[in-house]
Amino acid sequence: MEHRLFRVISMAWVGSLLTLGLVAAPVLFSMLDRTSAGSVAAQLFRIEAIIGVISALVLILIGNRFVKSGIVDYKRVRWIVAVMLVCVLVGYFALQPFMNSLRMAAQEAGTDLASSQYAKEFGILHGISSAVYLVECLFGLALIWRLPGAAPVKIVPKGKSAKVAAKRARS
Repeated sequence: MEHRLFRVISMAWVGSLLTLGLVAAPVLFSMLDRTSAGSVAAQLFRIEAIIGVISALVLILIGNRFVKSGIVDYKRVRWIVAVMLVCVLVGYFALQPFMNSLRMAAQEAGTDLASSQYAKEFGILHGISSAVYLVECLFGLALIWRLPGAAPVKIVPKGKSAKVAAKRARS
Protein backbone atom coordinates (compact mmCIF):
# COMPACT_ATOMS: atom_id res chain seq x y z
CA MET A 1 0.00 0.00 0.00
CA GLU A 2 2.74 2.48 0.93
CA HIS A 3 4.57 1.68 -2.31
CA ARG A 4 1.52 2.72 -4.29
CA LEU A 5 1.10 5.86 -2.19
CA PHE A 6 4.74 6.74 -2.87
CA ARG A 7 4.17 6.29 -6.61
CA VAL A 8 0.93 8.30 -6.68
CA ILE A 9 2.42 11.23 -4.75
CA SER A 10 5.54 11.19 -6.94
CA MET A 11 3.57 11.13 -10.17
CA ALA A 12 1.12 13.80 -9.06
CA TRP A 13 3.94 16.12 -7.99
CA VAL A 14 6.01 15.65 -11.13
CA GLY A 15 2.91 15.86 -13.32
CA SER A 16 1.93 19.17 -11.75
CA LEU A 17 5.50 20.49 -12.17
CA LEU A 18 5.56 19.65 -15.86
CA THR A 19 2.02 20.86 -16.50
CA LEU A 20 2.68 24.22 -14.90
CA GLY A 21 6.07 24.76 -16.49
CA LEU A 22 5.36 23.42 -19.96
CA VAL A 23 1.66 24.20 -20.44
CA ALA A 24 0.06 26.64 -18.00
CA ALA A 25 2.74 29.34 -17.78
CA PRO A 26 3.40 29.52 -21.54
CA VAL A 27 -0.34 29.71 -22.26
CA LEU A 28 -0.77 32.51 -19.71
CA PHE A 29 1.98 34.59 -21.30
CA SER A 30 0.63 33.98 -24.80
CA MET A 31 -2.92 35.04 -23.92
CA LEU A 32 -2.60 37.77 -21.29
CA ASP A 33 -0.55 40.93 -20.95
CA ARG A 34 2.79 40.40 -19.19
CA THR A 35 1.72 41.96 -15.91
CA SER A 36 -1.49 39.92 -15.58
CA ALA A 37 0.20 36.72 -16.76
CA GLY A 38 3.04 37.27 -14.30
CA SER A 39 0.62 37.76 -11.41
CA VAL A 40 -1.35 34.61 -12.23
CA ALA A 41 1.82 32.60 -12.85
CA ALA A 42 3.30 33.77 -9.54
CA GLN A 43 0.18 32.53 -7.74
CA LEU A 44 0.34 29.17 -9.55
CA PHE A 45 4.04 28.78 -8.70
CA ARG A 46 3.23 29.56 -5.05
CA ILE A 47 0.71 26.72 -5.00
CA GLU A 48 3.22 24.46 -6.76
CA ALA A 49 5.85 25.27 -4.14
CA ILE A 50 3.49 24.27 -1.34
CA ILE A 51 2.65 21.04 -3.18
CA GLY A 52 6.37 20.42 -3.65
CA VAL A 53 7.31 20.88 -0.01
CA ILE A 54 4.47 18.70 1.28
CA SER A 55 5.09 16.00 -1.34
CA ALA A 56 8.83 15.94 -0.70
CA LEU A 57 8.45 15.66 3.06
CA VAL A 58 5.92 12.83 2.78
CA LEU A 59 8.05 11.00 0.19
CA ILE A 60 11.19 11.33 2.30
CA LEU A 61 9.37 9.98 5.37
CA ILE A 62 7.95 7.01 3.45
CA GLY A 63 11.29 6.40 1.72
CA ASN A 64 13.11 6.39 5.06
CA ARG A 65 10.70 3.77 6.38
CA PHE A 66 11.35 1.59 3.34
CA VAL A 67 15.13 1.89 3.60
CA LYS A 68 15.09 1.17 7.34
CA SER A 69 13.04 -1.96 6.67
CA GLY A 70 15.68 -3.16 4.19
CA ILE A 71 14.22 -2.06 0.84
CA VAL A 72 17.31 -0.58 -0.74
CA ASP A 73 15.52 0.43 -3.98
CA TYR A 74 14.48 3.63 -2.24
CA LYS A 75 17.97 4.83 -1.25
CA ARG A 76 18.65 6.65 -4.52
CA VAL A 77 15.02 7.75 -4.85
CA ARG A 78 15.21 9.53 -1.48
CA TRP A 79 18.19 11.56 -2.69
CA ILE A 80 16.37 12.53 -5.87
CA VAL A 81 13.44 13.75 -3.76
CA ALA A 82 15.84 15.64 -1.47
CA VAL A 83 17.39 17.46 -4.45
CA MET A 84 13.91 18.35 -5.70
CA LEU A 85 13.05 19.73 -2.26
CA VAL A 86 16.19 21.88 -2.30
CA CYS A 87 15.13 23.19 -5.72
CA VAL A 88 11.72 24.16 -4.33
CA LEU A 89 13.26 25.87 -1.32
CA VAL A 90 15.82 27.78 -3.38
CA GLY A 91 13.51 28.62 -6.26
CA TYR A 92 10.45 29.71 -4.40
CA PHE A 93 11.45 30.54 -0.85
CA ALA A 94 14.84 32.15 -1.63
CA LEU A 95 14.57 33.69 -5.11
CA GLN A 96 10.86 34.56 -5.29
CA PRO A 97 10.90 37.03 -2.37
CA PHE A 98 13.62 39.04 -4.14
CA MET A 99 11.68 38.93 -7.40
CA ASN A 100 8.51 40.06 -5.64
CA SER A 101 10.33 42.93 -3.94
CA LEU A 102 11.59 44.14 -7.33
CA ARG A 103 8.07 43.86 -8.76
CA MET A 104 6.65 45.85 -5.82
CA ALA A 105 9.38 48.50 -6.09
CA ALA A 106 8.51 49.02 -9.75
CA GLN A 107 4.81 49.33 -8.89
CA GLU A 108 5.56 51.84 -6.12
CA ALA A 109 7.59 53.86 -8.62
CA GLY A 110 4.50 53.87 -10.83
CA THR A 111 6.08 52.01 -13.71
CA ASP A 112 5.85 48.65 -15.40
CA LEU A 113 8.51 46.18 -14.28
CA ALA A 114 9.77 45.65 -17.84
CA SER A 115 10.48 49.36 -18.29
CA SER A 116 11.72 50.02 -14.75
CA GLN A 117 15.25 50.28 -13.41
CA TYR A 118 14.69 46.87 -11.80
CA ALA A 119 14.13 45.02 -15.09
CA LYS A 120 17.71 43.77 -15.43
CA GLU A 121 17.92 42.45 -11.86
CA PHE A 122 14.51 40.84 -12.21
CA GLY A 123 15.57 39.21 -15.48
CA ILE A 124 18.67 37.73 -13.88
CA LEU A 125 16.69 36.37 -10.92
CA HIS A 126 13.99 35.06 -13.26
CA GLY A 127 16.64 33.27 -15.32
CA ILE A 128 18.14 31.66 -12.23
CA SER A 129 14.67 30.71 -10.99
CA SER A 130 13.82 29.17 -14.36
CA ALA A 131 17.06 27.17 -14.33
CA VAL A 132 16.32 25.87 -10.83
CA TYR A 133 12.79 24.91 -11.95
CA LEU A 134 14.24 23.09 -14.96
CA VAL A 135 16.61 21.16 -12.70
CA GLU A 136 13.66 20.26 -10.46
CA CYS A 137 11.69 19.02 -13.49
CA LEU A 138 14.64 16.94 -14.73
CA PHE A 139 15.09 15.39 -11.31
CA GLY A 140 11.33 14.79 -11.28
CA LEU A 141 11.62 12.81 -14.50
CA ALA A 142 14.53 10.89 -12.97
CA LEU A 143 12.36 10.20 -9.92
CA ILE A 144 9.58 8.70 -12.03
CA TRP A 145 12.11 6.72 -14.07
CA ARG A 146 13.77 5.32 -10.93
CA LEU A 147 10.60 4.49 -9.01
CA PRO A 148 10.68 0.90 -7.82
CA GLY A 149 7.95 -1.41 -9.07
CA ALA A 150 4.76 -2.03 -7.12
CA ALA A 151 6.59 -4.74 -5.15
CA PRO A 152 10.29 -3.88 -4.72
CA VAL A 153 12.51 -6.96 -4.72
CA LYS A 154 15.83 -5.67 -3.38
CA ILE A 155 15.44 -6.44 0.30
CA VAL A 156 18.52 -6.75 2.48
CA PRO A 157 17.87 -8.39 5.85
CA LYS A 158 19.01 -6.38 8.86
CA GLY A 159 22.45 -7.38 10.09
CA LYS A 160 23.33 -9.17 6.85
CA SER A 161 25.54 -7.93 4.07
CA ALA A 162 24.16 -7.34 0.59
CA LYS A 163 26.41 -10.10 -0.82
CA VAL A 164 25.07 -12.71 1.59
CA ALA A 165 21.48 -11.71 0.82
CA ALA A 166 22.13 -11.83 -2.93
CA LYS A 167 23.80 -15.24 -2.63
CA ARG A 168 20.78 -16.61 -0.76
CA ALA A 169 18.40 -15.14 -3.32
CA ARG A 170 20.23 -16.98 -6.14
CA SER A 171 20.07 -20.37 -4.40
